[in-house]
Amino acid sequence: MNNNPNVILIFADDLGRGMLSCYGQQHFETPNIDRLANEGMKFNHAYGCAFCAPSRASMLTGLHDCHQGTWTYTRAGIYKSISTGEMTYSEISELIHTTGLQAEPNDVFLAQIPKEAGYSTGQIGKLEWGFATTAERIHRHGWQYHYGYYDHQRCHGFYPPFLFENGELRNIQGNTHPDCAKHPNSESDENMEIRRNREGKAVYSQDIFNDKIVDFLRKNKDNPFFLYHPSQLPHGPISIPEIHPSVKELNELTTYEKEYASMILKLDETVGIILDELERLGIDDRTMIVFTSDNGHEVYYRQEGRTTGRQRSLSGEPFDDITTKFYSETGGDVFDGNDGMAGLKFSSWEGGTRIPYMVRYPDKIEPDSVSNHMLANYDFMPTLAELFGVNIPNEKDGLSFLSTLMDQTDKQQNHEWIVYASRFGPALVTEDGWKLRYINKNDSFQLYHLSNDYREEKDLSAEHPDLVSHLSTILLTACDGDYRHGTPQAHLVSYPNDN
Repeated sequence: MNNNPNVILIFADDLGRGMLSCYGQQHFETPNIDRLANEGMKFNHAYGCAFCAPSRASMLTGLHDCHQGTWTYTRAGIYKSISTGEMTYSEISELIHTTGLQAEPNDVFLAQIPKEAGYSTGQIGKLEWGFATTAERIHRHGWQYHYGYYDHQRCHGFYPPFLFENGELRNIQGNTHPDCAKHPNSESDENMEIRRNREGKAVYSQDIFNDKIVDFLRKNKDNPFFLYHPSQLPHGPISIPEIHPSVKELNELTTYEKEYASMILKLDETVGIILDELERLGIDDRTMIVFTSDNGHEVYYRQEGRTTGRQRSLSGEPFDDITTKFYSETGGDVFDGNDGMAGLKFSSWEGGTRIPYMVRYPDKIEPDSVSNHMLANYDFMPTLAELFGVNIPNEKDGLSFLSTLMDQTDKQQNHEWIVYASRFGPALVTEDGWKLRYINKNDSFQLYHLSNDYREEKDLSAEHPDLVSHLSTILLTACDGDYRHGTPQAHLVSYPNDN
C-alpha cells in the first residue's frame, strides 16, 4: 500500500441516499458520485446522526453523540451581526470562546491525525460542527488551511457577502444580502420570483468552493494532504443559479423539484471537478476519496397538495414520529429520497440517520464492491489513523473499517452496536439488525428487527421484553446513565442575556 496516500473527505449536507442513482434514484443520474461507488466500495449500513451539528461533531471527535458533556452547540446566525454592524468578528470570537465547553489540552480531533503523520490539512466549505466557530477553534482542531462559512445558519443562503480564509474576512463582490440571500422555504409564484431575482446574488458559494478546492489540490500535489470538503449542498431552502440540463425537460417533476435535483447535480459536478483535477495532476492513483452525508433525507421541495414534510401526510394525518411517521408514498416524495425507509432528518428512524457512504482508492479497493459492514461516522477517525499509522486515544468510540476496504474482512473488528441521538431520544442498532428506540416524551421503548423490517413497521417490544431490557441497559450505559443525553437539548448552552 502506498505509504503516503492523499485523502479527500466530501461531506454532503442533508443528502438522503435515495437521491443518488447508485442507491436507486430514478429521475436523474449522479454520474460522478456513482463513479466513486462503481470504482470503489459502497456501504449499505452506514449511520450518521439525526441532524448536521452532532454528526459533524461526532465525526471530528471520534465520539458518538449520546455522551454527557462532550461538546456544546454555539449560537447560529451570530455572524450576520457583522453585516448589520451589531458586532465585530473579535466580539463574536470572544463570546464563542467564553461560552460553553472548550477543547481540553489532551482532546484529539480528526485533522490532528493526518497532521501528526506529516500531512497538509485543509477544510473548505461549511466549517466545523456548529453552529458557529472561530479561526482559533479550527486551528486547535488541526486544520492548517480553512476557507468558508463560520456560521451554519448563514449556510441556508448560497450567496455570502463574505467568507473567511484562515481567520481573514474575504468579501465576495456582488453578493449583498446579509443573510446570504436565504430564500423562502416553500413554493408559490411570489417565492419563485424571489428565487429568480438575481439582484445582489452574483457568485454562488459552491462555485467559490470548487475554485478553492482546485487551488488546494494544485498547491499540495507534491506532498501528502488531507482535504475535508463539507458542502452546504443540498441543504435548503432551495437555491440554484439555473436548472440542470439533465432534468430541465422532465415532465414528471415540478420546477421546484427540478431546482432541488439541480442542487444534487451541482454537488455531483464538484465530485467530477475533483476527479478530473486529480487525474490532471497525476495523483489520482494515490488519493482516497470518501463521500458521505451528515444525516438522512429532508424534504425541501414541499408543495401544497403534492409533497409534505415531517409534520403530516398528504391526507392530513399528523406524523408524531412515535406511532406515525413519514414515508415517501404518504408524504408524496416523488424522489423517494430516504430510499424507502421511515422518517426524515431529526428523527431516529432509519430515514433520518442511515446515510450514503462510499470510498474510492484506485488499485487498493476492489471496484464495484458493496459492503454490509455496519459503520458509524465516528469510525472515520480510527480508519484514518490506521491508514496513516497513527495512534489515537483509547476512549474514542469508533472502530477502523480499513480491513473491510482492503478486502481483509477476516481481520475486521465489528461493532456489537452503534448509538445515536435524536430530538425524541436515543436509538441503538445491533450488529444482527435489532434496533431499540427510546422515546423520552412518554418514557417508552420500541423494538424493530431491521433485517426483516426495513421500513420499521412492526414494533416487537411487547414480544421480546427480555431483549428490550438487555438493550435498554446497553443504551443507558452508552448515554452515560441518562437517556436525556441522547437528545440535542443536552448539548445546548445558555448565552448571556438569554431569557
